[in-house]
Amino acid sequence: MMRGPGRRGAPMPPMSMKGQWGLLVRVMKMVMKNYALQFVLVLLCIATTTICTMQSSLFTEDLFNKYIPGIKEHMRLENADLSASVPADAETDGEAAAPIEPLTYTDLAIRLAQLVAVLSVGVACSYIQQRIMLVITQGSMLRLRNDLFTHMQSLPIKYFDTHSHGDVMSVYTNDVDTMRMLIGQSFIQVFNSVVTIVYAFVLMVTMSWQLTILSIVLIFLTMLISGKLIGLAGKHFSAQQQNLGKLNGYVEEMMSGQKVVKVFCHEDKSLEQFRQLNENLRSSAHEANRWANTMGPINNNLGHISYVIVAMVGAAIAIGTDNPITWLGTLVAFLQLNQRFSQPITQVAQQMNSIVMAMAGARRVFALLDEKPETDEGYVELVNAYENEDGQLVETDKRTGLWAWKHPHKADGTVTYRKVEGGVTFNDVDFGYTDEKQVLFNISMYAMPGQKIAFVGGTGAGKTTITNLINRFYDIQDGKIRYDDININKIRKADLRRSLGMVLQDTHLFTGTVLDNIRYGKLDATDEECIAAAKLANADGFIRRLPEGYNTMLTGDGSNLSQGQRQLLAIARAAVADPPCLILDEATSSIDTRTETLVQRGMDALMKGRTTFVIAHRLSTVKNSDCIMVLEQGRIIERGTHDDLIEQKGKYYQLYTGNAIQA
Repeated sequence: MMRGPGRRGAPMPPMSMKGQWGLLVRVMKMVMKNYALQFVLVLLCIATTTICTMQSSLFTEDLFNKYIPGIKEHMRLENADLSASVPADAETDGEAAAPIEPLTYTDLAIRLAQLVAVLSVGVACSYIQQRIMLVITQGSMLRLRNDLFTHMQSLPIKYFDTHSHGDVMSVYTNDVDTMRMLIGQSFIQVFNSVVTIVYAFVLMVTMSWQLTILSIVLIFLTMLISGKLIGLAGKHFSAQQQNLGKLNGYVEEMMSGQKVVKVFCHEDKSLEQFRQLNENLRSSAHEANRWANTMGPINNNLGHISYVIVAMVGAAIAIGTDNPITWLGTLVAFLQLNQRFSQPITQVAQQMNSIVMAMAGARRVFALLDEKPETDEGYVELVNAYENEDGQLVETDKRTGLWAWKHPHKADGTVTYRKVEGGVTFNDVDFGYTDEKQVLFNISMYAMPGQKIAFVGGTGAGKTTITNLINRFYDIQDGKIRYDDININKIRKADLRRSLGMVLQDTHLFTGTVLDNIRYGKLDATDEECIAAAKLANADGFIRRLPEGYNTMLTGDGSNLSQGQRQLLAIARAAVADPPCLILDEATSSIDTRTETLVQRGMDALMKGRTTFVIAHRLSTVKNSDCIMVLEQGRIIERGTHDDLIEQKGKYYQLYTGNAIQA
């Protein structure tokens, strides 16, 4: 059962015949949108090729009924004894036989030349059709993959939380590939087979061992030529598979790091890199298929030559026998068997299975494309600013270290600026990932600028959910969330996320140098700024001990680094962005105590002067927080400083005193 959009792992319902036809029409519209003229030309080339090929059947009929008897009649007349001929007025028994028109070898040669000319037109049309379909297929897949990746960048985090990454990855690989086969092979084969079957319907009765041997020799020649072409195409197919692996790896990286991409507003840059990898794949696939598809026209050409040779040899054998009719009947049956009937019927049966598979793939591809993108009605922007002599904020394109909210007023067209301080307020917030199940109830809290707010509680209490709401990865059902007294719904999502640095428990590093990964937090950051951020995060020491220092290449999500080193790079990435507000989501939960001390120093330096939200299972890391929120089943049940909560001897006291046992 194919799996697709919806609940994670939920099977897609069966598709009706009407639905399959609808998908088929949509695929055709997708192709015709950009390649209508080329596709019509392909159909004309297929029809022309089939009609030209069928002329050989007409030649066989003429050879059997007209040219062989005509040539023999011409030879008989030349050798006949005119004096012994029957008088014209002599009586004969029965009805007179139909006269046979005498023909010469010159007449046969002219007819063969005409046939060769017609078949050459068919070969040319077949070659043109293959080349055009190569352009149509690869071009359509290039656009489809670009559309998929572009649309994926616009989808909300909710989509990736409810769909397994492997399932989405399969859309880019298996499902898109089935559509490629549908467009490039199935459509063409079915149309070609239908046209051929309409014009050809024969039954093989007998076979000739002489002509069979001749056919085997010619087939062996075709196999030799095909082997050479396969060798030429092999190296390009190898490059194609390598580029496909790089593309799949990059897409998987982007999906795994989607939160990081959105937090640092890296959608445009990642799309640019994807387009380059996609273009490399298209180029190598074009070269590989160019050589592979050349085999089709050449094999067709050799097949036509084989047909003519078999026909001529069979005719010569028939002329030299006492009973030419038997040999000519064998020749006709043999030729009709090889080229006219069995192959098209087999192809249609095979292509029907391919079409059914392709429809399942197309359904999943279009389901992803039909997913609703993330909406953004915000209009308040985050800008760089400085204070003039009058103490007023002035917008600037340069990085000043001072952030401001740019608030356009629709009523009078004026624009006001407000300094970003990092104050966050929740007023009676209710939230559920689905309408049927609410996970947060009546959440009210405030974080003053520069404060450190900690969330503690058991797994599933709602700690990470709260931070996801601040970033607007999800929208609340009820209540208000304000950022510097501005409703976050009025702030553009990209600007909101740019103002919020985030360090996650599962650090995601991308393929590239250490500098590239730190610079992900700020694309225009200089090397000096990245190094300064690494020093602030206490990561400079281990980076300089790497084989190539800051230019060390990281692959496989930073698999050549320890968990603590990866975490320090994530902190440095957030530091170079220099956000006014930080979210630390269990950033030290998966590292040992010794490494935690090193990471904690980096985080303490990063948190200085910034509003910070911390989620931690190890309560020792949140003791110095300005306020600790204790959550249980989506509700805040306790709040206060560490000392206050210990005094109360409530839930926090139980968690803190039992922390060593739980760990």
